[in-house]
Amino acid sequence: MSRKGSLLREFPVLVIVALAVSLIIKTFLVQFFFIPSGSMENTLQINDRVAVNKVPFISSAIHRGDVVVFRDPANWLPEPYPSTENKVLAKIKEGFVAVGVLPNPAKQYLVKRVIGVAGDHIVCCSKTGALEINGKSSVEPYIFAGNKPSEMDFNVTVPEGKVWVMGDHRGASADSRYHQDDVNNGFVPVSRITGRVFSIIWPLKHIGLVPNQNPIK
Repeated sequence: MSRKGSLLREFPVLVIVALAVSLIIKTFLVQFFFIPSGSMENTLQINDRVAVNKVPFISSAIHRGDVVVFRDPANWLPEPYPSTENKVLAKIKEGFVAVGVLPNPAKQYLVKRVIGVAGDHIVCCSKTGALEINGKSSVEPYIFAGNKPSEMDFNVTVPEGKVWVMGDHRGASADSRYHQDDVNNGFVPVSRITGRVFSIIWPLKHIGLVPNQNPIK
């Protein structure tokens, strides 16, 4: 009886410790998200669960070709509809998301591929129909089948502290191209980047790493 009572007393402590560890991991190491749209198909599918690397000495160095999660930089996303979910359950879910137990539903976040970093000159498109980055024609095997590199022409140079992002499903991604009239001219401040997507963790059939794929070599 005393052993059972001891376990009952220790259980709340174990739960608190587990939540604290989850919060530390989510804050400094890894955060989990699920993908709400098809803008990154076929690299990421709708409802995929992904792991995002937040380790400062890795994630602070964002490279061309990385898939990144970032906070909405300048009202790229529409206002969310009011939730019809039970308020108590919604608050409990928010708490689990906050400590990293559940993946973030990415309502105020976006996921795209970094096509240009500070100093890059990006033009759409070259004579072959590809993006041209720093005078080199890009190679983008990750683009959704049947899509062109871009249906929209643009000519930009990425300023310091920002990146230019595009979805792999170019025909279904309202990315940097479509926000050139916002306060950032379509660029995403590096300070808004949460981290780099490094793997898909669910569903089982999609599990795997999400490598960097630099569009130019």
